[in-house]
Amino acid sequence: MKTAIGIWIVRQEGLNIGRYLATRLDAECYSPNENSGPSNREAFTSCFRERRQWVLIMTTGIAVRYLQGLLKDKESDPGVVVLDEGCRFAISLSSGHEGGANQLAYRVANLAGAVPVITTATETLKPLVIGVGCRRGVSSEQIGSAIEHGLAHIERTRSEVREIATIDLKQDEPGLKAWCERNGVALRVIPRELVQQRPWVTEPSDWVRRNVGVDGVCEACALLATFRGRLLLPKTIQDGVTVAIVEECALANCYTTEKLEGSKE
Repeated sequence: MKTAIGIWIVRQEGLNIGRYLATRLDAECYSPNENSGPSNREAFTSCFRERRQWVLIMTTGIAVRYLQGLLKDKESDPGVVVLDEGCRFAISLSSGHEGGANQLAYRVANLAGAVPVITTATETLKPLVIGVGCRRGVSSEQIGSAIEHGLAHIERTRSEVREIATIDLKQDEPGLKAWCERNGVALRVIPRELVQQRPWVTEPSDWVRRNVGVDGVCEACALLATFRGRLLLPKTIQDGVTVAIVEECALANCYTTEKLEGSKE
């Protein structure tokens, strides 16, 4: 039986992040020293189909060369995610849906503090990102009710939601994780340090500042999760859950300087 995830490294510089990801993803990490017999690429070729998914810690160009001749069809190919050694981008490179590379890219990005890069059409056509903040221990039903209330307020639907964004301190909230898993929506985690540097909130919260160390969670996280976001729904509060909704704009529609009133530069 195939084991789940393999992590492949081409340089010693990627070893620390590779080992860290292996621990958090319950994966096996292959280091350059272990592949001293055949070439690193030949060794990867021999191992490729032993895993359901791969995280390749290397440049995209090297990854493409490593995969040359190995990909057969999307139904059987392992999902492949590429992470650069600087942990800037986690790219879903192949088998995004069938091989689970899209979801894996989010997992890797959340662990490494990287930006997930998803290019499959289904996801890129979904324009909404929902920022969520919540009190500890809220249920998935509370999360879902707040999200549906927010969507109804702007007359949009759940099918348009690309991802849920929250601060790193909330990434392990059972109710939030359960809602995302049940609805097949990716969870995007924003580091608290980044939220502190970009305090994009309409109304700062004293309670959040005291307990979390930032002025607000849902608006800032939703805006930070988009490249050209337009705030459709400012922070709304319902039953211990705060929700803000941002729409990813097409480039031609986003030349505006109003960040909190309409867009993010």
